[in-house]
Amino acid sequence: MKAVGFTHYLPVEDAKAFLDLEVDKPAPKGHDILVAVKAVAINPVDTKVRAPKDKVEDQARIIGYDASGVVEAVGSEVTLFKPGDEVYYAGDITRSGTNAEFHLVDERIVGRRPASLSHAEAAALPLTTITAYEAFFDRLGIDRDGADGGQSILIIGAGGGVGSIGIQLAKQAGLKVIATASRPETSAWVQELGADHVVNHRADMVAQIRALGIQHVDHIAIFNDMRHWETAVELIRPQGGIVSIDDTDLPMPMGGMKMKAASLHWEFMFARSMHQTHDMVEQHKLLTYVADQIDAGKIKTTVSKRMSPINATNMREAHRLVETGQAKGKIVLEGF
Repeated sequence: MKAVGFTHYLPVEDAKAFLDLEVDKPAPKGHDILVAVKAVAINPVDTKVRAPKDKVEDQARIIGYDASGVVEAVGSEVTLFKPGDEVYYAGDITRSGTNAEFHLVDERIVGRRPASLSHAEAAALPLTTITAYEAFFDRLGIDRDGADGGQSILIIGAGGGVGSIGIQLAKQAGLKVIATASRPETSAWVQELGADHVVNHRADMVAQIRALGIQHVDHIAIFNDMRHWETAVELIRPQGGIVSIDDTDLPMPMGGMKMKAASLHWEFMFARSMHQTHDMVEQHKLLTYVADQIDAGKIKTTVSKRMSPINATNMREAHRLVETGQAKGKIVLEGF
């Protein structure tokens, strides 16, 4: 089968940063399904995994953590899917990735593809959807079905992939959404997705939010980086919660959190598959829930750019665009 991978961890400008490969087609066992991949999306985690380092792989490494496709075959313990089913999912960071014609994935972290979306539109969603859903409903404990309606949430970095689906999930839960964006195009994007207010995270966010008549917010999601930690601590209400998906490589003083009895949560959407948790199937359930919401016209895809085919040249360009940190929504590659 065809695949895109690498042996050396090189800058994206290097022509050998990705290679077009021919590798053996795998076979499913146990809870695995074999998916004929039709489209993949690129996430910041892809670029972090591929980031330059002094390491060489003996066999080419295939990454990729978002896909939409058709079930080709199933393992002996599979009960959720059958050959011919159309699916979307974000994969498992501990296994070979989705940038291949055929891919093995555990059925318990796979959802049915939204019938109203193309494979390219569906591929844009799984990783960011799981991240935002778990951040809000599993980590912060917000009620998905509206029992916390009227509460406020500040989404820092709202114009990216996670923020783009997060705005929509928060609005479906009845929250008042304050979204951050720093450029005119991303400001327009987050408003289009349903944000109630937009503030610039490159300016004084505390002053901007207080100018809206909001002293504190009930929930905060940090979906870009921890530069805004002290701002988040200042804005969170006493006994409120902050969730982050970023690396912990910047100082995070906790004094303000303690004085407010506020809580900090970490979201890592690969945790369930990486640790084979007892509730892995919750990712199947949440992806299916979101597919239902999409088909009901309540949530829309966040794809912003499509490229074809899935090959080394296009993969390099997609990674380059994501590495700028200015891409809105998701970049998708389709077709081998």
